[in-house]
Amino acid sequence: MTPARFDKLSSVLIHRQFDLTVVLENVFDPHNISAVMRTCDAVGVQEIYILNTKIPRHKKWGARSSSSAAKWLTVHQFEDTALCFAAIRERGLKILTTNLGEDSTPLYKVDFANPIALVFGNEHSGVSEEIRAMADGNFVIPQVGIIQSLNISVACAVTLYEAFRQKEIAGHYQGNSQEGAARLQLLKDWELE
Repeated sequence: MTPARFDKLSSVLIHRQFDLTVVLENVFDPHNISAVMRTCDAVGVQEIYILNTKIPRHKKWGARSSSSAAKWLTVHQFEDTALCFAAIRERGLKILTTNLGEDSTPLYKVDFANPIALVFGNEHSGVSEEIRAMADGNFVIPQVGIIQSLNISVACAVTLYEAFRQKEIAGHYQGNSQEGAARLQLLKDWELE
C-alpha cells in the first residue's frame, strides 16, 4: 500500500461513526440500497443492516448507484427481525423508525449525538407495524407538499445529513479512542481490498 493510500484510509477511518447505523427493511430495489450505502459512506456510517423478512436475500447491489461503497462498509444481512434488533441493541443503539404517525418526532428534534439506529422501510409500504412496535420511537421528515413521502434513498440522505450536522457540532468527527480497535481492524480489512 502506498503512503498516500494509507493516509487516505486513515483519514476516512478517523471520521467513521460506529454509534450511528442504518437498517433497511425489505427494500426491493438494489439500486436504492446502493444509493443508501453511498450516503452512509459519505457521512461516515460504517455499519448497515439489510433486513429481508418478506423478500429474498440480496446477492448484489446496484454498482452504478453505490460507486462501490459496499466494499468500504460493514453490511449485515438478516432474515429474522428479532435477531437483527438484538445485534443492534447489543451495540447499545436506540432504534428509531421513519413513520408519518402523530407520535413521531420531527427529524430536527432527534438527538443524533446519542447512539442510534435508523430504520427505513421498503418502497411500497414503508416500515412495517412489527418493526414500529419493536422500536424505541419514530421520527418524521417534515414536509409541506401534497405527497408526504420521499424515495427511500432520499429520505435516508436527508436524515443522515441532519445526523452529520449534529454530530459534527458535537465533535464526533474527531475520532473516538474507545473505537481504536475497530478502526485498526477496518484498516487491516481495507488493506486487502
